[in-house]
Amino acid sequence: VAGLFALTGPAGRSGSQVLSAVGVAAGLAMGYAGWQARGATRRPLAPPLPTTPWHAMPVGAVLDELATRRTGLSEQEARTRRGERAEGGPSRWGLIRSTADELANPLTPVLAAGAVGSAAVGSLADAALVAGVMGLSALVGGVQRLATDKTIARLSPRSTTSARVLRDGDEREEDGGRLVPGDVVRLAAGEVVPADCRIVEAAGLEADESSLTGESLPVPKSSRPAFARHVAERGSMLYEGTTVAAGEATAVVVAVGDATETGRAMAVTAGKAPPSGVEERLAKITDATLPFALGSAFGVAGSGFFYGNELRQALSEGVSLAVASVPEGLPLLVSAAQLAATRRLSTHGVFVRNPRTIEALGRVDVLCFDKTGTLTEGEIRLARVSDARHEAGIDGLDDALRGVIRTAKRATPHAQNGNHAHVTDAAVDEGAVAAGVRRRDENGWAELAGLPFEPSRAYHATLGRSGDERLVSVKGAPEVLLPRCAMTRAGRLDDAGRRDIEARVEKLARSGHRVLAVAERTVPRARDRLTDDDVGDLTFVGLLGLADVLRETAVPAVAGLRDAGIQIVMLTGDHPSTAGAIASNVSDEEHQHVITGDEIDALDDDALAAALADVDVVARCTPTHKVRVVQAFQNLGRTVAMTGDGANDAAGIRLADVGIALGGRGTAAAKAAADMIVADDKLETILSALIEGRAMWASVRQALAILVGGNLGEIGFTLAGSVAGGSSPLSARQLLLVNMLTDLAPALAIAVRAPRPEAVLSLLGEGPESSLGGALTRGIAQRAAVTALGAGTGWTVARFTGPAVRARTVGLVALVGTQLAQTLTAGGRDRVVVLSAVGSALLLAAIIQTPGLSAFFGCVPLDPLGWAIALGAVAAAVAAGRLVPAAAGADGVGGRR
Repeated sequence: VAGLFALTGPAGRSGSQVLSAVGVAAGLAMGYAGWQARGATRRPLAPPLPTTPWHAMPVGAVLDELATRRTGLSEQEARTRRGERAEGGPSRWGLIRSTADELANPLTPVLAAGAVGSAAVGSLADAALVAGVMGLSALVGGVQRLATDKTIARLSPRSTTSARVLRDGDEREEDGGRLVPGDVVRLAAGEVVPADCRIVEAAGLEADESSLTGESLPVPKSSRPAFARHVAERGSMLYEGTTVAAGEATAVVVAVGDATETGRAMAVTAGKAPPSGVEERLAKITDATLPFALGSAFGVAGSGFFYGNELRQALSEGVSLAVASVPEGLPLLVSAAQLAATRRLSTHGVFVRNPRTIEALGRVDVLCFDKTGTLTEGEIRLARVSDARHEAGIDGLDDALRGVIRTAKRATPHAQNGNHAHVTDAAVDEGAVAAGVRRRDENGWAELAGLPFEPSRAYHATLGRSGDERLVSVKGAPEVLLPRCAMTRAGRLDDAGRRDIEARVEKLARSGHRVLAVAERTVPRARDRLTDDDVGDLTFVGLLGLADVLRETAVPAVAGLRDAGIQIVMLTGDHPSTAGAIASNVSDEEHQHVITGDEIDALDDDALAAALADVDVVARCTPTHKVRVVQAFQNLGRTVAMTGDGANDAAGIRLADVGIALGGRGTAAAKAAADMIVADDKLETILSALIEGRAMWASVRQALAILVGGNLGEIGFTLAGSVAGGSSPLSARQLLLVNMLTDLAPALAIAVRAPRPEAVLSLLGEGPESSLGGALTRGIAQRAAVTALGAGTGWTVARFTGPAVRARTVGLVALVGTQLAQTLTAGGRDRVVVLSAVGSALLLAAIIQTPGLSAFFGCVPLDPLGWAIALGAVAAAVAAGRLVPAAAGADGVGGRR
């Protein structure tokens, strides 16, 4: 580079200038080497940490194993164990680090080579321009990354969980992050579990584990050992991030940090960074165009030498063409398009951590999501009511079914301070209000006594006075109440009637409902107390089906995603029949292909990948299963988006090409792992984000076709002119002017434009991969041909009607005009595109017609005939291009042409 710099430069080139060129070349070589080695420095995947089966051990054995006691650790013991635990956390990148990371893209070495080439031919201004664009693009990307991280931090504050810890028997508040294995904690209804814990004592304990297992209903818990394989069935354990739904407990901490159930699953994906599709595409473009550009540069230099030009002139023209072939605005173009889409999404409550995520959204063809809070509302509601004869939904009740609800409401405790202790009680109360049912009837029922719900009892009963009668009303688990029933309201309950009721229970359960039985009996008039012995010889009244109801917008959102060619896979901890029933409710296909976590465990990676081709639901799914599913799809070459709100989703979210967390009810773990957060938790918002991603890539594709195709057209025009006339049709400064007028503002305007509403259907019709390969290549080739045709036609005609300098000027105008005309064609009526193209055209006209400025760029002011030749060549080339079918497919904003 230094030798070329000295050879081609003017006489008297100073040694400091040569050394400067050497320094630039060395620095760029180091940067290129660093970029090549960047991928090798990532940490390998961390294996899951080994675990002890705490859930299956007696309480005494657990305490002995952890060297603790029921009164907890002493302060000194806790401090000692805390010191043995490594503290860590995510590093906070500063602006410099973020900017440097933005520079790590495949085009940086090519642009760097262009800067060195510009310096080599004496065009330090061109070198400074290339370096400035590189730096500005990286700086903008770095600033956006930091700003987005701050937005995410505001949306998802990493607040710590407090815990009530026993220290030598004394209870105290402690930061949940400071717990150690062996600490004994106390938990009550409404509190968040701060770590994985083995239950020591429990009273009426139920846990909401939806954030971990996806099961929306509370799970009974006790201190008895649980010999279960699935996390959802380990009744003796409480897990970090879950919530105590009812009752209270004393528990001993068995795992913290990365050793928790959630932490182990997230460790599987530690250090994994999905590759950027934009980087891959730019690398392919670079690999395809660079040899052609360099070959053309040698061709120009060779033709000049063949025609007898001086070596310095021939080399200078060749290097000038090489500089012109570098699309200086390419990195800024891509970054600006991503930033524009990021800002548009933020106005709709979608916060993107890294703007590069937008591009990946446009390639997603698999969406994995958790049921709870995504398809469903995450709230239990009364959905079906049945008696011994018939069944109906909440909107189709007759008097008999309203009577079932009235009995259930009487057997429901009153809310305290507006809140029920149990979600099923709240669901019954809300269902009664919706059905217009009250506890009191024409006999003026009034409550006298009650038996509270307990897991061991499995029902709630009340004693009330209704006229001259004493009436016991009971609501609880069917398997507990049905054996206590002897009658129905129609008569005696025989074996056939019992089997019919059991079939109704099974049917409701298979359709995704939690089933409660409702029964009643009369007792002697003098009774004012209620005991368990009174809950017998009951009259069966009916069944209640409770469900986590679907979102109203879930069905059209799922349909829209499938129209976009995206495979939908629901991952849930629910029973297979329940999960399949819910999936059927949002799909046009009644039959859903369901596999379970146990089936996944029995498959190797290849078999799993084959099985997932048409899977709709993965049931009994743990965090580790979710990771395997995501990896299997990726191994098939699919682009995977994973969305969820719980700690059980965090590992899959982090591993996926696009990790999406639901911000409304999402856990800190899910938000920290996500690439983007959807604040309103709506599936249709996710669909809008996917459309935005496809529109962004379509716009970038058009901009790339204009930018790269224009540069290739310049190369073709210059090479053909050099071969025909012995020297380059345009000077180095004129080539630089072309790039300044066409590579920045016009192409940038195409990239950042917003999708038009009427283009949504056409964008959904595009496959995520169909528009990224051959369509872009054909678009580049078409635009290159049109550009070369317009410039070549104008220059050739001008050569026969005037001097060479005039022909150069006409060729320059035709070259710029053809590219700007194609920009206007692609941009339609977009105001920014029109302003940028018209502004560039007016600037070119001003430069050409201003004598001193025109001479600086090697031009002459044009006469009317010269302008007519240039504009006629532009019109002819664009018309010829319109006769050829648009090769770029959908334009991302206006659909297919």
